[in-house]
Amino acid sequence: MAVKISRIECLSVPYPTRGRFKFFEDARGRPLGRPSVLVRIEADNGAVGYGQSVPVPKWSYETPETVVSTIRNYLAPALIGADVYDIEGIHERMDRAIAPSFSIGQPICKAGVDLAVHDLVGRIEEKSVRDLWGLHGKKEWLELSWTLNPRSLGEVEGLIAEGKAEGHSNFNVKVAPDPAFDIELCKLVKTLAPETFLWADANGGYTEEAALAAAPKLADAGVDVLEQPLPANHLTGYRKLKKQGALPIILDEGVVSHRDLIEFHDLGLLDGVAMKPARCAGLLEAKKQVEILRERELWFLGSGLTDPDFSLAAALQLYAAFDLDRPAALNGPQFLAASFLKVPWEIREGKIRVPRGPGLGVELDEGKLAEMLDGESPQWA
Repeated sequence: MAVKISRIECLSVPYPTRGRFKFFEDARGRPLGRPSVLVRIEADNGAVGYGQSVPVPKWSYETPETVVSTIRNYLAPALIGADVYDIEGIHERMDRAIAPSFSIGQPICKAGVDLAVHDLVGRIEEKSVRDLWGLHGKKEWLELSWTLNPRSLGEVEGLIAEGKAEGHSNFNVKVAPDPAFDIELCKLVKTLAPETFLWADANGGYTEEAALAAAPKLADAGVDVLEQPLPANHLTGYRKLKKQGALPIILDEGVVSHRDLIEFHDLGLLDGVAMKPARCAGLLEAKKQVEILRERELWFLGSGLTDPDFSLAAALQLYAAFDLDRPAALNGPQFLAASFLKVPWEIREGKIRVPRGPGLGVELDEGKLAEMLDGESPQWA
């Protein structure tokens, strides 16, 4: 018999942060915290699954308020009665309720629902997501990359020492808009950590002229890949960078759906993608994209949106399913100062253990969640 969705609820859950990360500070450099929206889906057989949307207003247009209102007013009504096993059909319903523009509409919001459905089905079947897919990756631990976003070169040595003290040997750096600073930054990182896989992420912050001038110099400085050097819609510039060939050009913000990936590769704009299930409406789309990357022999990097709890668990399920072979820039454990999981993340020597429980593999602790909400009981709606 079909198992159908009977109830969808969501709850805004902000996380306190530690250290400095540019996306979670205001104009004066004061910490803002990390917003998230926890999604709870209940089936008509009583089973429950959890997901998480992780908007970053300084990174994308979605906010915690738009996620909550969209789920409550549009997605939940469209999904009541849907077969939980028909995940393709669930996405079709969501896309009818919130239509696409250039690509998937409100993908960060939809990712929370997608994750909750995967978690729900996994719990019903008593299988992890990767086992549901029949992709039994061999890795139980995934190597992490430590994120550096210094304001000055004088901060770099201390930040690298902090990462090494936590067992990390690989580093990713935030670059742009100043190529001169970035080149010196990358030279310094390679001097202090010569064996690192050095991954530079511009978050769309260079102009075309600056990116074309910087890429060869960044390569000389020891950078291995350059992620999202230009804004997502500067397609001509990406073609020039790809043709230049100074560094592998990796897209992030510019690829939301697998159709984007196919089109952009056919146009000669990229060498690979920094995957984020949270960015591309969840695990269904993310899996399709990784399959395309592997089929076309493109770079597959594992990244994240400073993912907390269920969002981080989903990324780990995806990357473990495909035996990710490069360090993952999953910096939630680095920058987040709280968690509502029953079992904390286990990190050793710069590697994180992949959860093996059913669904996303992790369990919600109601008491810890209440503590994060200032001692109040969660008010689902």
